[in-house]
Amino acid sequence: MTQTRSRSGLTVAILCFLTIVADGYDMVIYGAALPKILDEPDWNLSHSTAGLIGTWTLGGLMVGFLTAGPLTDRIGRRKLMLIGVAWISAGSLLSAVALNVEMFGVARFLTGVGIGSVVPSAVALTMEYAPRNRRQLYNASMLTGFSFGGILAALSAMWLLPHHDWRMLFGIGIVFAVLIPIMYFRLPESAGYLAVRGRDAEGRALAESYGFDYDSIAATARAEAESSSDAPGIRRLFRRPLVARLLTFMMISICVNVVVYGLNTWAPALMREQGYALDSALTFMLLLQAGGVIGAVAGAYFADRVGCARVVGALFLVGVLSLLALSNKMDTGWVMLAILGAGIGGTGTNCVLYGFVADNFPAAFRGSALGVVMGIGRIGAMAGPAMAGFILDAGLGVQWSFYAFAIPAVIGAALVAVVPFLSRRQPVAQQPEMAIA
Repeated sequence: MTQTRSRSGLTVAILCFLTIVADGYDMVIYGAALPKILDEPDWNLSHSTAGLIGTWTLGGLMVGFLTAGPLTDRIGRRKLMLIGVAWISAGSLLSAVALNVEMFGVARFLTGVGIGSVVPSAVALTMEYAPRNRRQLYNASMLTGFSFGGILAALSAMWLLPHHDWRMLFGIGIVFAVLIPIMYFRLPESAGYLAVRGRDAEGRALAESYGFDYDSIAATARAEAESSSDAPGIRRLFRRPLVARLLTFMMISICVNVVVYGLNTWAPALMREQGYALDSALTFMLLLQAGGVIGAVAGAYFADRVGCARVVGALFLVGVLSLLALSNKMDTGWVMLAILGAGIGGTGTNCVLYGFVADNFPAAFRGSALGVVMGIGRIGAMAGPAMAGFILDAGLGVQWSFYAFAIPAVIGAALVAVVPFLSRRQPVAQQPEMAIA
């Protein structure tokens, strides 16, 4: 029975978007500040060490993803997001006051844990409360928060780095703590989660306020939870018919994360190595994030119409062509276009990939699937920054860093072609449609 809606799923998407903005800022600010951090007195950072610090951040991100996915299915999405935002803000402050390389690395690792903890919950809540025919658009638009956070980081660096210390850029991250009271009062819990936990009165009231049928949602969530009760948590994902799909998405996620985090860590430094001034290099970082927004929104628009597989494959190929172009020194206009394309094919691909994964797993443990896929994908996120640093220290030239990013994008496009075949052979139950008032 459909109820009259008094609250909008758009509010949920906006709150999740703002949380991802905080994620994007904290992830991208390191790359934006890296040219100045390399010059920090007494730290004596080499390219390899700088790349490893980026890897420590992403190691924390991997820990956050792997632990947060199952936790979202156990303690609830809302609570974990509140904890995660507080954790990110604290990690940013600790990074700003770091006294040495070791302390800075620990701070970045801890910040990564907080960042990884909130993303599965944000995706799960956005997908649940979005109108059924706009789920991919809502989800990918929400995930553009990463790119908007990156844009905020790039603009902050452009305005502040010429006149202030790099530490101020990390200190700004504490501002995101203002989201905590807003989320406390306005962010709902998953109705399906409440149903599985036996909190029917609360779940029904929540469902009615958003205008969808609680009985249908509860029946589906309980049936899926009961059918998977013999294999709780992550283990249930490694059983047929889901395991082949899970492993394929893990490999796709590894590939795209090499590109996304390699570029977000090294883009300004790589462009400076090619002879561009710091201001120009930071402008390129801004374009990289803008490309991510374009890729995510346009990709989601088409994904709702022609399917995620075709769109993700096409975005990967845009990234490949752009990275190959960046391996050559070009006129500024062409470089800007190629950087924009790299953002479309990198962060844009990653945003649509979240919805692609969510569409291929049952609602009852979608959070766990997202956490595992995106957590394991951080192997690529750790490899990308470290790989570029080692290539530069080895004297192989900037172009080889771009080649190293392009190869995983080619592999990722090939793997995407396999997913529709697995889905046809191993269908999963879809969650009930949310009623649209």
